[in-house]
Amino acid sequence: MPNPKRRHSKSRRGKRRAHDAITSPAISPCPNCNEPRLPHRVCPKCGFYNGRAVILVKES
Repeated sequence: MPNPKRRHSKSRRGKRRAHDAITSPAISPCPNCNEPRLPHRVCPKCGFYNGRAVILVKES
């Protein structure tokens, strides 16, 4: 296994890690039932997307 010949500096390490931040998911309320859902996806509670019923959801 190859190993680094010299130690990498703190700035070089920081540049590599600059894009490793974890962001929280963008959650918006469903316009039909106001339940939280991910954007551009069918609402898992009511089955609506873009104002239309896309999937049938069993009501509990």
